[in-house]
Amino acid sequence: MFRVEADKSLNLLKLTFAQYVSSDQMLRETATVAALAAELRPGFRVLSDLSDLESMEAPCLAHIRASMDVLNKRGVSTVVRVIPDPHKDIGLNILSLFH
Repeated sequence: MFRVEADKSLNLLKLTFAQYVSSDQMLRETATVAALAAELRPGFRVLSDLSDLESMEAPCLAHIRASMDVLNKRGVSTVVRVIPDPHKDIGLNILSLFH
């Protein structure tokens, strides 16, 4: 499951990755990421929670990369990633160097 939520009062976009995340889910929600980011003020923050992630299809990384590009264009200021199990870091630390 991949869920996207925005809290306009906190200028915060929350991305939750849980259980199994498919490429199809990521593709559908990538548009939601863009739409909700457009509703936030520049300087917004992103909370990416991978606490309950069990597995993710490899093609999801392309959708994550695209979302990172959108968030950068919309003016994200801070990204906080919650990854309690380092084995579940799907390459976000490396991706963040380039996006």
